[in-house]
Amino acid sequence: MARDVLLVFVKDPRPGTAKTRLAAALGAETAALLYRALAEAEVAATEPRDREYDRIFCFAPAEARAAVEAWFPGETLVPQEGVDLGERMACAFATAFAGGAGRVAVVGTDVPWVNRETVAAAFDALAAADVVLGPAQDGGYYLLALKRPCPALFEGIAWSTPEVRAATEARARGLGLTVTRLGVLRDIDTVADVEAERERLFPLLADRPQLRAALERAFESA
Repeated sequence: MARDVLLVFVKDPRPGTAKTRLAAALGAETAALLYRALAEAEVAATEPRDREYDRIFCFAPAEARAAVEAWFPGETLVPQEGVDLGERMACAFATAFAGGAGRVAVVGTDVPWVNRETVAAAFDALAAADVVLGPAQDGGYYLLALKRPCPALFEGIAWSTPEVRAATEARARGLGLTVTRLGVLRDIDTVADVEAERERLFPLLADRPQLRAALERAFESA
């Protein structure tokens, strides 16, 4: 029986490259620490039980394999390949389907409220749709699921803009694909996002008092 596969897109949390929009307000080191915390929370929340799906960690940059292996030991790792996010996702989907997957979903690692139930809902929704999107509040998406390869879906999208989800849905319709959405969630890209999700986010940082203190200072100076 074909397996369901969850692709987890993860970056090595290096200061200066992780969460650059947050870094402008928090500093590069604090932003990287926050991204690490967000990623660890989401990885824990999406850990499959009873082999309900497989997980593949798609990491960047390619030279960070050793660091990501140490961060998430025992996980299946493959480097991201492509010149932009769309090409990297298309390559990751193609690899998963070529490996025998029946349904594939991709998530980033900055929405710690994404969990096993979210992933299961996405796979279930593919029974009645070609594309499943988890809309992010900023106009992007936190999850995308497919039941067959569709590299054209990722072409012609202006990545890192508020139009990503709408453009992806329009692209899907143009390809004759049906689309369904999950519930809207907020990803954490700015200090405003952190403050808006404070009640849910801060409990995840209980074992990181210095990071919490840094965020508190950012709120005070915002």
